[in-house]
Amino acid sequence: MLDLNRHDMQTPLQRRSVLGLVSSLPLLTLPLTPAHAQFRVEVAGVGLTQFPFSVVGFRGNDAASENVAAIVRADLERSGQFRFVDPLSGALDETSRPDLGPWRERGSDSLLTGSVTRLADGRFDVRFRLWDVVRGQDLGGLSYPVGAQDLRLAAHRIADHVFEKITGVKGVFSTRIAYVTKAGPRYNLWVADADGENARAALTSPEPIISPSWAPGGGQLAYVSFEARKPVIYAHDVATGKRRLLANFKGSNSAPSWSPDGRSVVATLSLSGNAQVYVMDANGGEPRRLSQSASIDTEPVFSPDGKSIYFVSDRGGSPQVYRMSAQGGNAQRLTFNGNYNISPAPSPDGRWLAFISRVNGAFRLHVMDVASGAVTALSESSGDESPSFAANSRMIIYATRDKGQEALMTTTVDGRIKTRLAGAQGDIREPEWGPFLK
Repeated sequence: MLDLNRHDMQTPLQRRSVLGLVSSLPLLTLPLTPAHAQFRVEVAGVGLTQFPFSVVGFRGNDAASENVAAIVRADLERSGQFRFVDPLSGALDETSRPDLGPWRERGSDSLLTGSVTRLADGRFDVRFRLWDVVRGQDLGGLSYPVGAQDLRLAAHRIADHVFEKITGVKGVFSTRIAYVTKAGPRYNLWVADADGENARAALTSPEPIISPSWAPGGGQLAYVSFEARKPVIYAHDVATGKRRLLANFKGSNSAPSWSPDGRSVVATLSLSGNAQVYVMDANGGEPRRLSQSASIDTEPVFSPDGKSIYFVSDRGGSPQVYRMSAQGGNAQRLTFNGNYNISPAPSPDGRWLAFISRVNGAFRLHVMDVASGAVTALSESSGDESPSFAANSRMIIYATRDKGQEALMTTTVDGRIKTRLAGAQGDIREPEWGPFLK
C-alpha cells in the first residue's frame, strides 16, 4: 500500500442442523474455493444521518474483472449511512484536480476518483483519491497493488478508507464472515466477504458443522464437527485448509470461542456428566473447568477485555444469560425479560450484548446496553439465531427465517437499517463476523 498524499441449548434452526446424519459423502477440508452462486443484497431502512457522496468510474477498470467503483458504492450504501449522488459527466482519476463547485451544486459532500492499471507482472495497481466537496479539500489517496483475485478486497479497503474519513469510525467492509449451509445431505462451512460475496468453501462434510468462531486476526476458525458421530472441536487455518484437533474429550465438545489474545479457547464440555464451561490452551492441553453447577452451562464467550465470560445456563429454571470471571467463580444473571434468552454476543467495544430472546414463541434478536442493562428488540421476525457483531461494533449479523427460507441479515445496533443477504441455495445458519484482518 502506498500513500499518494456454539451449542447445547439451540434455537429451532440450530437443532435442525444436527438432524439426519448422513455418511455417504466424504469429508473435505479445503483451501478456500469459490462458490458458484453469490448473494444478492437488499437494504431496508435509513439512518438518521446520511452522507451524500459520488463515485466516478475508475479509469482503466474495463481491463479488470471487478468493477471497483461499483463495489465501493455498494459497500457504502449498504451501511445505511451514505446516499449515492449520480456523478457529473466527464472522465476523472486520482491525478485529476476537479472543479468541486458543480459537484457541490449537485448535492455531493464527497467525491471519489481513481484508476485501475494492469502491471507488467499481471497484477493491478488500484489507486484512488477522496475529495471533501463542501470544504474543497483533497483528503488524500492510496495505492493498492493487488492480484486479480484481490480486486474485490482492494475495493473493500477503499470503502473502509472512505467510511473512516467521513464518519470517524473504522470500516468493516474488508472483514470476512463465516457461516454454515446445508444443501441436501451436504454441510458446508463458508468464508465470504462482509457483503456476502466471494464465498469460498472451507469445509464440506456429510455430517453437521456448527458453531464457527473466528480467532483474533482472522487467520483461524474453530468449529464443531459431527464427523466422528459426536461433537468434536477443530481449529481450521483459513488460508491453507489445514486443521488441528482442539477438543475430543469424553462426551460432548461444543460451542468454542477464542480469548481476545488468541491464547485460550472456552468451550462447553460434558466431562463431568453435564454440560459445563471449560477453558483450554489454544495449542492443546487439559481443560480447566470454570462453571460449577448441576445445570447445563453453555455458549461461553469472552468479554472483549478478557476479564469475564458470558454464558447461558438453566440453573434458574430456564435458559438465561450469565456473566462470571474468566477465572470462574460466582455468576451474575444478566437477562430477566422472558423465560428463554440464549446466544450472548458482546460487541468488540464492550458496550453492547446481543442475544436471542423467545417472545411469544418467536425467537428474536435483542441487544442490551451492558452498563445500564436496558434491552431493545431489534427484530420482528420469528426464527433469529446466532448474532455476531462487526469488528467496529456498529452492526450485527444473524441468521433468520425470511419468506420460508433461512437467510443472513445484518442490522445496525439501533435496528434502523437492515440488510438481507439471501443465499442462492441451501439453508443458511450460524453466521460469525470476523475481526479486523492483520
